[in-house]
Amino acid sequence: MSKLIPVGVSNRHLHLSQEDIYTLFGQGYELKPLKDLSQPGQYAAEETVTLQGPKGSIEKVRVLGPARKQTQVEISRTDSYVLGIKPPVRDSGALANSSPITIIGPKGKVELKEGAILAQRHIHMHTTDAEELGLIDKQLVQVEADGERGVIFKNVLVRVHESFALEFHIDTDEANAAGLANGDKVKIVG
Repeated sequence: MSKLIPVGVSNRHLHLSQEDIYTLFGQGYELKPLKDLSQPGQYAAEETVTLQGPKGSIEKVRVLGPARKQTQVEISRTDSYVLGIKPPVRDSGALANSSPITIIGPKGKVELKEGAILAQRHIHMHTTDAEELGLIDKQLVQVEADGERGVIFKNVLVRVHESFALEFHIDTDEANAAGLANGDKVKIVG
């Protein structure tokens, strides 16, 4: 399992349902792609919103597209302190009993009863990468990052799909602690 895997550092962002896009930006509104992301079909949109928690707010949080079935906010632990919320570490889409948060857009606001999470560190991989590495979807592995601040990340979720591109996703807190940046390489060690 010595294949090198590129790193993708994920800053705070959110995925919106179509209904919430309309609430925040206006009826009939369509997100405007700004830049393609590493995962096929995913993009950073031009649109940004403000996240509001009981303690504070964070402005200019990037919306990612396309629209999803359910709105999901992904932040770092540091962001959670600013907002005054306690989001759980979760796999994307596992939003039951996650933190409430308010999203403010130019045309309205959405008050989520649940939906804010700290994204579980994970590796996206194509089915052929999984076969080559002998891994299966939802398996947990350890990932080693070399360098001056080298670390071993435990409990890294493997996510396998035929549409995924190989990439290790961590949030900004994790990347900063390990001295990692987009495009750096890591390897699975266990």
